[in-house]
Amino acid sequence: MPDFEIPEGALEERFITGGGPGGQNVNKVATAVQLRVNLFKLGLPVHAYRKIRTLAGSRLTSANEIVIQANRFRTQEANRQDARDRLAEMIAKAHERDARRIATKPGKAAKARRVDAKKARGSVKEGRGKVRVD
Repeated sequence: MPDFEIPEGALEERFITGGGPGGQNVNKVATAVQLRVNLFKLGLPVHAYRKIRTLAGSRLTSANEIVIQANRFRTQEANRQDARDRLAEMIAKAHERDARRIATKPGKAAKARRVDAKKARGSVKEGRGKVRVD
């Protein structure tokens, strides 16, 4: 992956109360982090932009923002770092190019096997017709 710096203007953090470990403390302290990232402000190359949209899946909003929620840890700072690490990992995966697919054709033997299988299946189906009394 090329060295990619995430611009601070593209990130928006919100601290919310979250589930997970912490007992009663979880209900009163906002330790979970909701990280919102505007895809347009990231300035990704076209191939990475397309791939990150598929990688984000349901975390992508209609406003082209990725929402990452982190509540694995008990402290704000640990959850904040976790969310940023997950974002960096997603961006790194988006920069990886997929291998080009080389189009191939089936061989003559494979075509013959396919036709033979279709004929055999057709004869089985043909035998299922109505019974004719001569």
